[in-house]
Amino acid sequence: MKFVDEAPIFVNAGDGGNGCLSFRREKFIAKGGPDGGDGGDGGSVFLEADINLNTLVDYRYQKKYRAESGQSGRSKDCRGAKGDDLVLKVPVGTSVLDVDTEEQLGDLTEPGQRLKVAQGGFHGLGNTRFKSSVNRAPRQTTPGSEGESRNLKLELKVLADIGLLGLPNAGKSTFIRAVSAAKPKVANYPFTTLVPNLGVVKVQAHRSFVVADIPGLIEGASDGAGLGIRFLKHLTRCRILLHLVDAMPFDGSDPVANIRIINEELAKFSPTLASRQQWLVLNKTDLLTDEQLAELKQRIQTELHWPGEFHTISAINGQGTEPLCNELLETLEEAWQLERDDPDAAQAEADIQQQMQAEARAKIEALRASRKAGRSERDDDEDDSDDDDDWDDVEVVYAP
Repeated sequence: MKFVDEAPIFVNAGDGGNGCLSFRREKFIAKGGPDGGDGGDGGSVFLEADINLNTLVDYRYQKKYRAESGQSGRSKDCRGAKGDDLVLKVPVGTSVLDVDTEEQLGDLTEPGQRLKVAQGGFHGLGNTRFKSSVNRAPRQTTPGSEGESRNLKLELKVLADIGLLGLPNAGKSTFIRAVSAAKPKVANYPFTTLVPNLGVVKVQAHRSFVVADIPGLIEGASDGAGLGIRFLKHLTRCRILLHLVDAMPFDGSDPVANIRIINEELAKFSPTLASRQQWLVLNKTDLLTDEQLAELKQRIQTELHWPGEFHTISAINGQGTEPLCNELLETLEEAWQLERDDPDAAQAEADIQQQMQAEARAKIEALRASRKAGRSERDDDEDDSDDDDDWDDVEVVYAP
């Protein structure tokens, strides 16, 4: 199945039914009076979070949706039938934006949560509504109002508490395999991970958290190089960023320089995301001697002035992963408790997430606009249909 994390759709609610102009006509009943009924209300369009979905691929092929319109009123004071509401199922974690107003309409973060995105039209009134002592044969009716229509953009952001950052082959997928039941592909070449992977880390009974792995970042990612920049928006929901660093890269690169590369690209993508709580984790430390590890730690603290958490692990054999997961869960539980006790803290966290998502959206749209402008300058007869980095479509589609 293809992974689609963005999809533009057009939704149109149903129109309201028209009111009926009618007069009662029955044998032996003279001047029966008005009996035109009201129309039915138009159906509305709802989005509903479905835990069984994990991609927006269905909305790549069908982009227009319309709810049923209400029926017109009839004689004998019969009211028209109401149009059925249209309920569109989306994955949990979907954000909904109005393309025309750039307004975020809602965030579907709970299974079964519903969001009305288009209001159905109001029913028209039949002539029965207008009868009075001085107007016994009214010929007035009203038409049903039009249903609301909207151009929407659906954005899927995975729901995770911890987000993994790092260069390709830093060991992020290996870490998820070591601490959870998730089994992402692991290989000794860059960009083995093509789509975000989620793993549930169960520390104790009824105590767990979710960790997300995205494709690795490379230098120049903020300008569109590689894959990771397209998926960084999935980290905007995470409370803690876990920055995995290969302590002994197979290409001979400097781990300290690699840390700088990731943080610089992160800051260019979203300053708010870069300011989130970040824990540095040195991976593959089993390949270093105690002296080499101590020297690397000293260099990181001296050259980077690292202010946050600092851990050393070897994900391939599970060394150091259990204490790390315990500390992560304790930190998360403290944050969750604070939000439950303090509504202001919960609102502040929601505002921060919204700001990160807005910055991520602006950066990705700017990259798309830059790519489109670059293509427009090419020779008309140049074939760029095989451009692997084509962002002309609004959908971002990858095949795992």
